[in-house]
Amino acid sequence: MSDESSSGESSSVESSSGEAKPDRPASNLAAIGSQPSKSSQPQLRDLLPLPGLLAISLYLVMLAAVIILGVAGRHYPPLFLVLSAAFITAAAGLMMLLRWAWAAALSAVFLLACYNAWIFSVQHNAPSLVQGGLNLVFFLYLVRAEVRDKLR
Repeated sequence: MSDESSSGESSSVESSSGEAKPDRPASNLAAIGSQPSKSSQPQLRDLLPLPGLLAISLYLVMLAAVIILGVAGRHYPPLFLVLSAAFITAAAGLMMLLRWAWAAALSAVFLLACYNAWIFSVQHNAPSLVQGGLNLVFFLYLVRAEVRDKLR
């Protein structure tokens, strides 16, 4: 290697017109080539800022579907359809980042966690403990400051 390239100084290159133009150092070329342009497609992080809200919304819709099937199969009373409608409404509003939907989803997962803990304490049913733990995780995600700040 020559002393000129190892010292970090940039060399000059003659263009076709005969003028000497200084080269950019290799470190600047690598940095310029790695920067994404602003006109490219939006990143996934910008499109979906809180992926946990999507998971909670899908969970609420799944619970609503189970309730609807339970009412149709006569396992639950028809009054439970009110809960199903509330879960679907909360899930839709949560996807739109609405604060009232956040409150509805927060109360739904908290009450479901308490209900499943009670079922486990009375019947010692392990699946209710797992579902209660999942509801507790969703509750703890919803009360985070980052989630509350993104709502409107």
